[in-house]
Amino acid sequence: MPNNPLRSLGIFRTYALAYIALCANTMKGLSMKKFRILVATLCAALMCVCVLGACSSTSTTQSSTSQNASDGFKSNIMFCGSTSLYPIMSSLASSFTDTNATWDKVDSSFPKDNVSIYVAPGGSGVGVSALKDGTCDYGMVARTLSDSEKQTLGDYTEYQVAKDALTVSVNAQNPLCDIVDNLDTDTIRAIFDGDLTTWNQVDPSLPDQKIQVYIRDLSGGAYEVFQKTIMGDKEVTSSATQSASMTELATNIANNPWAIGYAGYGAYTKANKSGAVLHAFKVNGVEPTVDTIKDGSYTIQRPVMFVGKGTPTDSEQAFINYVFSQKGYDVVEANGYIPAFTPGTVETSK
Repeated sequence: MPNNPLRSLGIFRTYALAYIALCANTMKGLSMKKFRILVATLCAALMCVCVLGACSSTSTTQSSTSQNASDGFKSNIMFCGSTSLYPIMSSLASSFTDTNATWDKVDSSFPKDNVSIYVAPGGSGVGVSALKDGTCDYGMVARTLSDSEKQTLGDYTEYQVAKDALTVSVNAQNPLCDIVDNLDTDTIRAIFDGDLTTWNQVDPSLPDQKIQVYIRDLSGGAYEVFQKTIMGDKEVTSSATQSASMTELATNIANNPWAIGYAGYGAYTKANKSGAVLHAFKVNGVEPTVDTIKDGSYTIQRPVMFVGKGTPTDSEQAFINYVFSQKGYDVVEANGYIPAFTPGTVETSK
């Protein structure tokens, strides 16, 4: 809503949470236990800032160009959440605004307001929370919504942009690549929960090198997907190193010859674009490929989508149509993901 100081404060909170989720996890070697302590401290500090902001909110104003109050037209659109969807939406937001500086360039019936589309990363959990709070217009999510989230959101719509999978990947120089091409669920779980700590415990022909486990941070959708499909009631080892994004996770594996992690298919594909630096194993006999991800036979997979509440405004619908255009399709593929739509068809579900 225009000139709403509470929404301004909420948007600040959303960006701050996204900032915490990204910056806190870039610390190398950060264990999950230490991460929880750090996030608790940062969130406490954030609460203090938000309280101070609320106390002074009566003097807070928004730019008069934010939207046209007379007809409720929305000039600003905000997406927040999944770091997997972030590069796709950020690229499309940039190309859309480069082509259309003002909304009347999109449609002559729209007002001559500046086009402002903001995209903030921070993790799927942050995206859902921001959508619940009304501090973003669309939450970016790289997993399925939980039943409790669906109930809380009420009248919501999912817009599926891409399909992704979590590959169980090691550095391409790891000698295990020449010994086995398949890992079953029990072995993967034993590696990630710390039951197996050295590579010679996985196969006796391998050296006595410590297994370095890399995962996404706890706010990421990938963490929840992997927990549900592989770990079950087991927890990932507290010595695992968290990564702030899938790109960072793939890079960490590529830079460590004794690493293993669940690199997203999109990040895996991009990392190997100029030559194989990562090696993905079959899981329970199924190789992660476009076909096996599409038909569901490769089971460690997830939707990559954004979620909105209610009916999109005319400006929002115009940008959504752009996302699901040929341009959007090409950007999804360029980022290594599998498009979940046919160009010109908006894929939605409730």
